[in-house]
Amino acid sequence: MNTHNAPLRFFYHPQSRARMVRWMLEECDAVYEPVRLEFGGTMKAPDYLALNPMGKVPALQHGDTMVTETGAILAYLADLYPEKKLAPALGSTERGSYYRWLFLVAGPVEAVSTAKAEGWLQNQSERQALSAGYGRFDDVLRSLQLAVTGKRYVCGDHFTAADLYLASYIGWSMQEGSLPSLPAFQDYALPLLQRPAAQRANTLDGPVEMPSAAAA
Repeated sequence: MNTHNAPLRFFYHPQSRARMVRWMLEECDAVYEPVRLEFGGTMKAPDYLALNPMGKVPALQHGDTMVTETGAILAYLADLYPEKKLAPALGSTERGSYYRWLFLVAGPVEAVSTAKAEGWLQNQSERQALSAGYGRFDDVLRSLQLAVTGKRYVCGDHFTAADLYLASYIGWSMQEGSLPSLPAFQDYALPLLQRPAAQRANTLDGPVEMPSAAAA
């Protein structure tokens, strides 16, 4: 079994979703080796494809364990560092909300953000809305509002990986225009994006370059 003593390698590019994982690593006070990969170059190299056949970032290698997909990495790190309390206790009411909002971002929010950015939602038919896991953009928007309106945190009384994921996506999406800058979104996300770990991560990764930060 892997322990905290097993090495962590963080595969990233600063203009990608890996910025969320960098923030999570900083929240955990993790010791890790950052490995920068380049789009279309080292991300598609045979040695990296052997670890992650998608040829994308972020990815996290922990000893013999390889974890890909942003939401999965966030959840893995929350469990790896239980002392940081970045996930609610197993069996708690808050744990259900934690899973709900993590997977909302990983599924419908991710998909509809791409669809909107690429113009795929124009003239969306009823059949297409029924077939798509996200339904319609307004369905996702209502769900996000439900998650955060009037809340400091979405899962109980403290910050979790679900907050990190939601705040990151809401902040990014308001900045690039795929989400409206609603007061509920600003009130929830902006204070979380000022957390010390988030600021350290931003210093390490540098400024976001629009719009390529959503490229991987």
